[in-house]
Amino acid sequence: MANGLPSTLPGSTPTVRELLASGSRSFSFEFFPPKTPEAEEVLWRSLREIEQLRPTFVSITYGAGGTTRDGTIRVTERVAQDTSLTPIGHLTCVSHSRDELRSVIGAYAGSGVRNMLALRGDPPGGPNQPWVAHPQGLNHAVELVELIRELGDFCVGVAAFPDKHPEASSLEADAQVLAAKAQAGADYAITQMFFGADDYFRLVDRAAALGCDIPVLPGIMPVTNIKQIQRMAELTGMALPKPVTDRLLAVEADPAAVRQVGVEIATELCEQLLAGGAPGIHFITLNRSTATRQVFQNLGSHVAS
Repeated sequence: MANGLPSTLPGSTPTVRELLASGSRSFSFEFFPPKTPEAEEVLWRSLREIEQLRPTFVSITYGAGGTTRDGTIRVTERVAQDTSLTPIGHLTCVSHSRDELRSVIGAYAGSGVRNMLALRGDPPGGPNQPWVAHPQGLNHAVELVELIRELGDFCVGVAAFPDKHPEASSLEADAQVLAAKAQAGADYAITQMFFGADDYFRLVDRAAALGCDIPVLPGIMPVTNIKQIQRMAELTGMALPKPVTDRLLAVEADPAAVRQVGVEIATELCEQLLAGGAPGIHFITLNRSTATRQVFQNLGSHVAS
């Protein structure tokens, strides 16, 4: 017993670590907690549609600045209890003391959630503001990995950045952070969304050169709205390659065409990643799973293999 939590959690639900070790390609889907009853209906409709695809796991994110903690925990618990899906519980250091983080981990454990994603999170003031830790909290994701490891037999994932974390001094320094998180006990990583397959493979190679060989799942989101993706790129430092923006801007006057081109771009990227040896794909859905399900179906034989 560690800090009131069992050292080995009950339940037969496999961990993401075990699922990835099976050798099968991983296909997973990311959602965010709803803010309204109507949005909750959309989320659960999407989750039930995704459940039919038998994904490796699903994840429910924290909102910016940790603002949706209660909703994230509630939805993750319900996924664990009311569906056949394997859920991942997100955790961030933002605005949380160590005691609050222990409480969140305990809430997840109490509902049978064995899989966590440990993130530092964006600064409370927004992605472009300086990071300020909670006075009784943590400064880095590596500390959160260590805390989770202290509290039980959890499977822990972390973030990785093909385009470099905005605060990292260099790509090499960023890879060193990923390696440190693996050394602290991380079992796998999920990348921020990106658009260049070579950027992903270079990240994996940099990490491997440092002795970090945990599976790195590429995070992919089909573009269905040009302004939205441009805003995300501005906030996160994500690169938008010119060939991608040229294809989207060529049809920007037609929303249906933008969506179709976005699905085509995402499908092509996924095919390149899987052909190059990526262990799977982590789809970022924005809670409406239609576009991501279309990409999943487009992959066809890749999914079956």
